[in-house]
Amino acid sequence: MPFENQLHGLDNNHLYALHGLLTERTVTGAAARLSRTQPTLSAALAKLRRHFGDELLTRVGNHYQLTPFAEQVRPLVSVAVAAVERVFSAQSEFDPAGSGRVFTIVSSDYGTSVAGARLVALLEERAPNVSVRFSPVTAEALGRDGEFFRTVDGIFMPHGYLDLPRSLDLFRDRWICVVAADNPDVGEHLTMTDLSRLPWVTTFQDPLGRAPAWRQMELLGIAPRVCATADSFLAMPHLVRSGGAIAFMQQRLARELAGALGVRIVDVPFDAVPIVEAFWWHPMHDADSGHTWLRGLLAEAASHIE
Repeated sequence: MPFENQLHGLDNNHLYALHGLLTERTVTGAAARLSRTQPTLSAALAKLRRHFGDELLTRVGNHYQLTPFAEQVRPLVSVAVAAVERVFSAQSEFDPAGSGRVFTIVSSDYGTSVAGARLVALLEERAPNVSVRFSPVTAEALGRDGEFFRTVDGIFMPHGYLDLPRSLDLFRDRWICVVAADNPDVGEHLTMTDLSRLPWVTTFQDPLGRAPAWRQMELLGIAPRVCATADSFLAMPHLVRSGGAIAFMQQRLARELAGALGVRIVDVPFDAVPIVEAFWWHPMHDADSGHTWLRGLLAEAASHIE
């Protein structure tokens, strides 16, 4: 049977509709995301349901949830949408001065604040119509989902998290601890006993997303007592400044924030693994002239990070 017949009249509009529906999980949200009318998305959903023989979205109380089949195809749909966009935005020779390309980089707020700031400054100077979209770290990235890495241009992440064959080292840093400036329970130096008795604020509920220093601390026999979790390094000083908690932070970020936010920096009382922040990408981007240009710009940006 010809491939076109198997699609039963589906086209790229239905692919984008499916992506919007599985992402937003409502017809209203998908319509707003795609700048289409709700009747248009409702009709697309009905056709997609007939095609797949599955409801895709089912109402549970006051909200909708994805069916098991929809959960199964959701990552494939993301890859397909990314592939379509890359095909039609591809250029045989990349011209940064005339291109309007949007690069997508997955990054924590730490990577965005340090490496991203330098990259944006160079983009403004070299390629005024090129932009970069910084997307938050997701379970797919932390889970080392090979298909996920095809949907983005790269990831800012320290060594020790990812299993990708391509990377460019950007800068080095070290782990420190932050506490409230007036915390009476922490002296000039932290002890291993302090790490056990003090409450902790940490990043990422998923153990794969925790700082390597955190995992190292656990291997040393410390069972930290967590009082708060936030998927943001920038939030750490805000969350410890009014109480007795402690948090790991990167020294570069902590030095910029400590004085203004009323926290102080204390050295970690063990030999914490150093941070080597890198840009990681899937090998499928190797021959992409635009991506090659981006990597060169990142290398230049990294050379200006003190």
